[in-house]
Amino acid sequence: MKSLKHLFDRNSAWANGIKEKDPEFFSQLSKQQSPKYLWIGCSDSRVPANQIVNLPPGELFVHRNIANLVVHTDLNCLSVIQYAVEVLKVKHIIICGHYGCGGIKAAMENQPHGLIDNWLRHIKDVGRFNAEKLNGLKDDKKFDMLCELNVIEQVKNVCNTTIVQNTWRQGSELLVHGWIYNIQNGILKDLDTCISANQQLKGK
Repeated sequence: MKSLKHLFDRNSAWANGIKEKDPEFFSQLSKQQSPKYLWIGCSDSRVPANQIVNLPPGELFVHRNIANLVVHTDLNCLSVIQYAVEVLKVKHIIICGHYGCGGIKAAMENQPHGLIDNWLRHIKDVGRFNAEKLNGLKDDKKFDMLCELNVIEQVKNVCNTTIVQNTWRQGSELLVHGWIYNIQNGILKDLDTCISANQQLKGK
């Protein structure tokens, strides 16, 4: 078990299955990547980006972290956005959260979790910014609402990066979307937060 042989066996079966259907798939895939979409999602193992939208490898450029946050000091995330926008020339950035997010739940709890509390602070801020919307809601509804509000806040954060701002100033097409995924039924929901220009961002 030290080498996790069962995972290598599954990989071999997967690769062989694809090559049976399309013998040129991997040789073509290896030549370039030209995805149209950047997906910023949660690290949760139940939320696999390509499978959710039924796209093959090469169609999505993906960044994932706990609770799908876009933090302006996170050079990892910012570097992914810059590469996607400036090099790959993606036209759509999708921030996809999900209901039942463990990061959101932990941020709602009044107890320490260790190092991750520094990261969860950003979610607590989202709760503070939207206190009026959250006050009075029962726990389950409050949890779902904070999952949605967190996505909407991250859409704003993406739009306010220098990368996206510069792209819009140059007149290039770039749309930023906010979606949420329901693990219980596998369905995506559009949170109607699509932004494609600075004018739309004002007042949000």
